[in-house]
Amino acid sequence: MKANILDTKDYIVFLVYFVIVAAYGLYIYNKKKSAASGSQDYFLAEGSLTWWAIGASLIASNISAEQFIGMSGSGFKMGLAIATYEWMAAATLIVVAVFFIPVYLKNKISTMPQFLHQRYNGTVAMIMAVFWLLLYVVVNLTSILYLGALAVSSISGFSLELCMYAIAAFAIIITLGGMKVIGYTDVIQVFFLILGGLATTYLALSLVSEHYGTSGILQGYSLMTEKASEHFHMILKPENENYIDLPGLSVLVGGMWIVNLNYWGCNQYITQRALGADLKTARAGILFAAFLKLLMPIIVVLPGIAAYVLYKDGAFQTEMLQNGEVNPDRAYPVLLNLLPAGLKGLSFAALTAAVVASLAGKANSIATIFTLDIYKKVLKPEASEINLVRTGKIAIVVSMILGVLIAPHLGIDKKGGFQYIQEYTGFVSPGIFAMFILGFFWKKSTSNAALFATVGGFGLSLLLKFLPGMTDLSWLSEVGFAVKNSVGIYEIPFIDRMGFVFIFCIVGMIIISLIENKGEEDPKGLEIDATMFKTTTAFAVGALIIVGLLVALYSVYW
Repeated sequence: MKANILDTKDYIVFLVYFVIVAAYGLYIYNKKKSAASGSQDYFLAEGSLTWWAIGASLIASNISAEQFIGMSGSGFKMGLAIATYEWMAAATLIVVAVFFIPVYLKNKISTMPQFLHQRYNGTVAMIMAVFWLLLYVVVNLTSILYLGALAVSSISGFSLELCMYAIAAFAIIITLGGMKVIGYTDVIQVFFLILGGLATTYLALSLVSEHYGTSGILQGYSLMTEKASEHFHMILKPENENYIDLPGLSVLVGGMWIVNLNYWGCNQYITQRALGADLKTARAGILFAAFLKLLMPIIVVLPGIAAYVLYKDGAFQTEMLQNGEVNPDRAYPVLLNLLPAGLKGLSFAALTAAVVASLAGKANSIATIFTLDIYKKVLKPEASEINLVRTGKIAIVVSMILGVLIAPHLGIDKKGGFQYIQEYTGFVSPGIFAMFILGFFWKKSTSNAALFATVGGFGLSLLLKFLPGMTDLSWLSEVGFAVKNSVGIYEIPFIDRMGFVFIFCIVGMIIISLIENKGEEDPKGLEIDATMFKTTTAFAVGALIIVGLLVALYSVYW
């Protein structure tokens, strides 16, 4: 089959997806419009999302081009080890559901800067509001747009620019409907995402088995573990060339927890789905998302490993090239181009669904933070509810236009999409997480301590990033804290850097708080009641099943 050509059947399947999502979104919008129409309802869908809508929306917002394209590319390059981002996220979601969400809901939190304002002060909140807006627009929005357009362009044959404009326009249409429309259309997006994703995985495993003269997906999987056994280890050894991205046990007991707890627990983009629900519904939705996270590596990692096995044996030699070099991020689009008519349209729809849902969620969070934490607090405190909603809609359009304009100029394709997002988000994650965790559970934590974590954490992250260019860190390799990078210079893996910066921020915050408060509790300290953290029996059983499955997976693929 010719690459980069969609058949009539593919266009029909894609059109059906588009019509279903648009029609359902319009139905939800019209149905809910007559109810509440204030800013809280628009941004949070207050009290109207069910557990399955929350869970599906969490996954739809999280799984995007950086997973389909970037994580498949990482699967091609480093193997199953990259699945740690998905599997450890499942464990993290349980922690967030039990300990974080009750704190947010009890204190009626609707945005992350609002929490910081309530717990610390307006300065900390405003600095972080601006910080988050920049991060969401410059790192997240742009990378999702660029990688999504790259994938859609590879499959459809349309130009990269046209694909970027089309994706942005579709996302704007959905986002303008508010959080309710996003939440409920995400259920359909996840259906297409999983169905189309599984179709691609089925094709990939079948291709492997056929390549070696057998048939069946189980046989294909068995051949993959045999032909690329080095690609089926979750814990990498220091001599592995990818150790710098996934440093051994740090992915299990170290910096990976900071990556995940900050992302799933202190991130407007994610927690926004649960903030408008009651505790039981929010927890059930998060648990549902955790189960879905366990499945994700089948959809986003296995195709990349399959492409690697085939490439190693002589297939896709030209298709994997970009500017004369092998680009792992091309693995997924290359496989999609081999799908039969109809199925290709389904996978095309799945990829588009993932990109659009993620963009819609991100744009909604940008609008929420800008409107409620900057516009309402500083620019126009007396703004009416109608004015706030209108401002939010303008913020959505402006942020998307900015994303389209700057995305092509950031070199996202050179870094590798998934690693690009992880590393650059990692500059701020340790400080933010330290500020949140002590703000939750330690009443003596002060505003100046929080400022130190924000600014000091970012500064130390930058220092550790550029330190290898200023001094020789080979001595750290003797204790396992530094490895050679692609140009032969010793540097600290970014996941370990995050761990060090987090410890630095926590210690600094404790010292500053004790000096300032002289051991007394801060009057803004949150009231934490142990009963807040009790769960239902059903939730406890579900959580235990997830933990058991994780133990089994890491035992088998250690």
